[in-house]
Amino acid sequence: MGDNKGSGKNKNPWGNPKGGDKDRGRKDHDDHRGRGHKDWHKGRGGNEPDLDAMLRNAQNNFNDMIPGGLGSGVVGLGLGLILLVTFISLCTFIVQPGEQAVVQRFGAYDRTKVTEGLGFKMPNPLEKVTKVNVNEIRRMNIGFTQSFGRGGSSQLRDLPEESLMLTSDRNIVDLDLVIQWDIASAEDYLFNIYDQENTIKKVAESAIREAVGQTRMFPIITTERDKVAQHTKDIIQKNLDEYNSGVSIKQVLIQRAEVHPDVQQAFQDVQSAKQDAEDVQNRAQAYREDILPKARGQAIQLVQEAEGYKDAKVARSTGDADRFNSIYKAYLSGKDVTKERIYIETMEEVLGNAQKIILDQEGGGVVPYLPLDSLNKKSNKQ
Repeated sequence: MGDNKGSGKNKNPWGNPKGGDKDRGRKDHDDHRGRGHKDWHKGRGGNEPDLDAMLRNAQNNFNDMIPGGLGSGVVGLGLGLILLVTFISLCTFIVQPGEQAVVQRFGAYDRTKVTEGLGFKMPNPLEKVTKVNVNEIRRMNIGFTQSFGRGGSSQLRDLPEESLMLTSDRNIVDLDLVIQWDIASAEDYLFNIYDQENTIKKVAESAIREAVGQTRMFPIITTERDKVAQHTKDIIQKNLDEYNSGVSIKQVLIQRAEVHPDVQQAFQDVQSAKQDAEDVQNRAQAYREDILPKARGQAIQLVQEAEGYKDAKVARSTGDADRFNSIYKAYLSGKDVTKERIYIETMEEVLGNAQKIILDQEGGGVVPYLPLDSLNKKSNKQ
């Protein structure tokens, strides 16, 4: 009994001395913990932990916990595999194609893994990983909601509080909008804006109302939808860039732009009146285009006729004056002859149209019968 007690005082239950060996084992255990703690933060580039160092640290700690020589047996191998699987599940993550992984350390942003493949991190709650699909084109509806039923059929429901907008000419337009967007920066998207989709929707609603408020209603519902949509896209992107949201607007589509049903009839009456006014203006323009060339032609003709009449009168007057001057000169050279010639010419001019017959009785006496009426008719025919 005494020997057994004496021997029990010098040995521990695992067969090692109670003194220096126990302290030496505890020192080795502390050395392993110290190396593991240092190697935990020494990773590639200083950002990720060293996997080999962490495995060695786990193995050393496991060997210290296994009594006797069981650490190298089947049980040790099984426990090692369990620890390895646990470590992999806690300290690794996989980034799929099209994804970015944002890593937070103690809640603060630390880094972003932008390449696909295996990544490493500290176990929770030291580091947290949030994966974001940055290649997905997301869709947002404004002014309506869309639901899908059985067989793929879709049902649309109008949202008047979103779709009714005031134009620059004080008309109300009912407009449905579709916005397509994706994520350009995962860390900005997660940390710079709160309630991301709701924020994007509010910005989009403000932008479309601004664009519509600067445009008249008729172009919006007819020919300038694309112009309004592009203007809206520019406003949305500008505002989101000011927020550093990490969001990229790909496309803005106006699905429907109509007059509000309550004013549809009045709008149609106004458009009919405008159409009638345009028809009258077009007819007036056509009449103007027809009458003006004719009036210009008649004016040019009158001017040309007046010019011709003027030239004829001037030429005739000039000729008469020259003729008078020539007669006057002849008269001065032979007054009697000139008087007789003037008398004869005057008589020829006066009697040329008179219905008279002059008989010369000096040649043979008076003709007993002369058919004057026949001679007059014959002379008139000639």
